[in-house]
Amino acid sequence: MKIPLSNRLLACCGFVNPGDRVADVGCDHGYLGIYLLKNGIAGSVIASDIKEGPLQSALRNAVKFNVRDKMTFYLSNGVQGIPRDFDTLVCAGMGADTMMSVLDAAPWLKDTKYRLILQCQSKRPELRKYLYRQGYAIRRETLAQDGKFLYPVMEAVYAPGESLTGAEFYITPALLASGSPLLPAFLRRVTGGMQKTVDGLSRSGGEKYREYLSILDELKQKENALCQP
Repeated sequence: MKIPLSNRLLACCGFVNPGDRVADVGCDHGYLGIYLLKNGIAGSVIASDIKEGPLQSALRNAVKFNVRDKMTFYLSNGVQGIPRDFDTLVCAGMGADTMMSVLDAAPWLKDTKYRLILQCQSKRPELRKYLYRQGYAIRRETLAQDGKFLYPVMEAVYAPGESLTGAEFYITPALLASGSPLLPAFLRRVTGGMQKTVDGLSRSGGEKYREYLSILDELKQKENALCQP
């Protein structure tokens, strides 16, 4: 029986290390954890959701796919109500504001024993800036495509003292190093979005305009370097 997993969740699974104890926060249907267990990747999975309905759906799916004995289920707002005995935290399908609130409520995650696998739906540069302000650093990042949408998936670890440039919060060195075939299309989209922002600020000028113009120039340099034969 095939597990109906989206490409973006498959990309999250690709960052899980063999034998990891995984906490899937905002588990929804539970398919990510089920996939990890059925394929022998994770050692165990904590599945949590803020809503009872999705959590019960995840429980039924775990029984259906015969992995119930390796999953525990928690009705929880973020990580506040789950055990801390895991290696890897997965947050997928959330907006940046929600994801940042989850991390704000769990300062104990600032520990080198934890890894974060994050798939954010909105405000990704803001999330990356937040991570670095909090002492995290992005070690790996890749892209997944579902339909017409391109989704970055990142792995972050606690490594205080590191930073990125303005444009690197939009296209990280880790993402450039990923070799993803989706990178040229994603970079064009990011550069196009920044061009619209700069055009909108061009009449007013000022510090914000100069900041975004500098980021745009750097993004264009990255795009040109990527497209060179």
